[in-house]
Amino acid sequence: GLYQMESVGRPDGARPHGCESLLAYHEQRLIRHRAEVGSDVGFRLDGDECEQLRAEGMMYYHRYLAEFILEDFAAVERDTRRNLRLMDFCFRYAQETSDKFELEQYRPYVLTMCARARAFLALRQGRPKAALAAVREGIERVRGVLQRFAPDQAESESRDLAVLRAMAKEIEDRIPVDPVARLRRELAKAVREERYEDAASIRDQLRVVQSSPQVEEAGEGGTG
Repeated sequence: GLYQMESVGRPDGARPHGCESLLAYHEQRLIRHRAEVGSDVGFRLDGDECEQLRAEGMMYYHRYLAEFILEDFAAVERDTRRNLRLMDFCFRYAQETSDKFELEQYRPYVLTMCARARAFLALRQGRPKAALAAVREGIERVRGVLQRFAPDQAESESRDLAVLRAMAKEIEDRIPVDPVARLRRELAKAVREERYEDAASIRDQLRVVQSSPQVEEAGEGGTG
């Protein structure tokens, strides 16, 4: 059958309690609570509220999958960030411990999708270094989640990390080699291996390269 979704706002077009989404409604509740109490103390989400928020998050999940297939990476980043915000909200304010952790099993996947979307956007703009930085940030964030919630799971078993590392390798292959960095690595290796004649030759090459006019790296056009 046909699965129809709105492209902005809540995917089903609903406006719970007159708000853009159920998450937005509870965020407004929190703002009012802070205004009345002066802090977050006493603000909680009960089991039904958490369940409803998870159901809403599932709608956004289906939408960002469709957006990814359609290569609307800006929308993927928007919706994955939104679901990460939902996860943070439930983890912080859920009354029951089980509701706090229910969504955490999906956090590595959502982080991965967000990082991939950011990287594809940067690649589309001709900025491979920015793309690589986005993927590396995603890797570190996924590793942090695994270390926090699944310390016994080997990183090599994480499909999300495997996907991001493969993407990082592909992007690295697109970035022209920095001759200064390459020569510095070769120099350090020659010194470690006590190949001093080679080290002297590499040092001379390094001086020549460093004294040459700086040329903007290929593939990093623009200022962003």
